[in-house]
Amino acid sequence: MRYKNSLLVVLVCLLSLWPIAAPAGAQTEQKPTVKIPEPGVPEIMTMEGRFVRAAYNNEGYVILGYRVANDSVGEEWMLLEIGVTVMDHVPDYTLKRDAISLTTPDGTKVPLATAEEHRKANLRALEGRANAVRDSINYFPPARDACRLGFFADSSSRLMPWDQVGLTSTRACMGRLYFKVPGGIQYGQHWLDVKFEKSLVRVPFRILTKEEYKFLDKNYKDISKQVEEAFRKKS
Repeated sequence: MRYKNSLLVVLVCLLSLWPIAAPAGAQTEQKPTVKIPEPGVPEIMTMEGRFVRAAYNNEGYVILGYRVANDSVGEEWMLLEIGVTVMDHVPDYTLKRDAISLTTPDGTKVPLATAEEHRKANLRALEGRANAVRDSINYFPPARDACRLGFFADSSSRLMPWDQVGLTSTRACMGRLYFKVPGGIQYGQHWLDVKFEKSLVRVPFRILTKEEYKFLDKNYKDISKQVEEAFRKKS
């Protein structure tokens, strides 16, 4: 965690679009407030963009982009852009499919889809939307070479999907994840859970209503100032 400035860490942690709400009857001059979700595990969480979230501990680092998922409410399939690495001085680790899962707002644990489920679903339209509106997730600890996180292969690709990916502290592996969500994608707090050898990293991301997104966008500077002041009080 040496690569992050501590002030920036706390600032972006609190800004990661976890349930944002304006108090009932609030005056326009009242400063907005944020609520931080509780991952239940020791970690640091950050925001690298409107729809880009990251979480890490001393063992592993995970970052995801979820703009397409946020625009897919009611749909059965969720697509997430993901990057993952192990931290400096951590032994190499083989990441397998069953180490990755999704937690929905009602607490349902959704396993990563199989390559066969993905192939049969014919998700060309979803993949096309992701290609058109994707956000960069290239935010990693320094000195990482790029590698493919190949649990899935796009329909238009000749690449083959893998069942596991070898992680090292010198490589940042990126790819797409697919989840078949029971009942369709819903608004609210979600978690991407990734098990490393000795710990669990939980990346929070909130599927936002239009009102929630407008509130964040309008009050972004005020929220940033609020978080900075809160950090100063704790330091």
